[in-house]
Amino acid sequence: MKVNKGEGIPLEKELFYEEESSGLKKEEKEVMEFISSGNLEIDRRLEGGIPAGSLSLLEGGNDSGKSVFMQQIIWGALNQDKTVLVLTTEKTSIEVLNHMESLNQGISDYFIIGRSKIFEINAGYVEKNPHLSESLLQLLLECVQGCKEELILIDSLTIFAVNSSESAVLNFFTECAKLCDRGKTILISVHGYAFPQVVFYRLRSVCSTCLELRIEQVGDQWIKTMEIQKLRGAMKTTGNLLSFDVDSEYGLRIIPVSKVKV
Repeated sequence: MKVNKGEGIPLEKELFYEEESSGLKKEEKEVMEFISSGNLEIDRRLEGGIPAGSLSLLEGGNDSGKSVFMQQIIWGALNQDKTVLVLTTEKTSIEVLNHMESLNQGISDYFIIGRSKIFEINAGYVEKNPHLSESLLQLLLECVQGCKEELILIDSLTIFAVNSSESAVLNFFTECAKLCDRGKTILISVHGYAFPQVVFYRLRSVCSTCLELRIEQVGDQWIKTMEIQKLRGAMKTTGNLLSFDVDSEYGLRIIPVSKVKV
């Protein structure tokens, strides 16, 4: 299977990301492992990809590209011989497989041999029984704790978050962070409306990588953008904002946009 190729673009904004844990030595950063996106340009912006052993938060509105970015990480990880578990409230397993196939990222072979697993979560059931959200969130946590896969993606946690207490959600993220300290890599997507801003601040402090996806208007066009708000282990100046589109041949395709952030 071939790995997607990114397309070159100019940096839109420069920002220095300091390592949150200053105790990391330079030589330790240099040997840090990453989960590739399978897209060279995206990996370059992320200084290698999603850091292995990290808890990553991916936030954004409807149709902002969260699921497509998740699928890009699935594709890259499987091409690195990683094992992957996908827990989805957004799509069925068939929809995930078909959509990735349409983007030239077919993973059916990996699915058949068990290298990737996709578990569907019935969001409609949670909506009809909001009082069960915290109990179901705990069951979800136990599923994550008990799985053997190296990479776990949850797309998305919103349906549980909006019906659970702040303490229950924070406990979920804290326990996931503990799993990452033991070697798991976990990527969780949520919608921007899921939490009050103060809760987002606390969740971002728990997570080691935070990415925000938005749909923004540039001239007469609407484009998708991803802002790298926090990046574990970043060593150098890097562009913190990139724009992208969904390409039927390459999946996520970086696009050049001249834009000044005020």
